[in-house]
Amino acid sequence: MDIKKEDRSEESKKSHIVYYKSLSKIISNIQKEKEEEEEQVIKEHLDNRINAMEEDRKRIKEMFPEIEEEEWNGNPN
Repeated sequence: MDIKKEDRSEESKKSHIVYYKSLSKIISNIQKEKEEEEEQVIKEHLDNRINAMEEDRKRIKEMFPEIEEEEWNGNPN
């Protein structure tokens, strides 16, 4: 993964935390939608969307390894 210096700035860090949290909320909403869905094809599509967002969250966490888990989950120190 190629990370530019500006990607690790304090401003970028704050933006990525907000984005990470928004992905978490979207994933939660998609999981609820999946539970209500009956068609397997749609469930698989929703799984693919969740997996892509999980990969994005993983990438963001790797960019900022110094951030504690509590901050990622909405409980800043």
